[in-house]
Amino acid sequence: MATRTAVVAGTATAVSGRVQRRQGNKWAEQDQQQYEQQAPPQPAPVAAAPAPDPIEKLKELGQLHEQGILTDEEFAAEKAKILNA
Repeated sequence: MATRTAVVAGTATAVSGRVQRRQGNKWAEQDQQQYEQQAPPQPAPVAAAPAPDPIEKLKELGQLHEQGILTDEEFAAEKAKILNA
């Protein structure tokens, strides 16, 4: 009789443990699904184009002015834009 009780108790313990693990896994899956639904993935930030270097821009303007492509007035106006930016 004691052996039978031990077998029944052991079986009940094993079944109970298996049910608890299965239920825990099910709840974990539900929690993960809810989390994924609530927090949609954020898009990666788009890197802004680097601002042009004002020194390089002034050098380019100087070359265009020396070549006669820009007049004195155009050169002065563009230089003022760069320096005031």
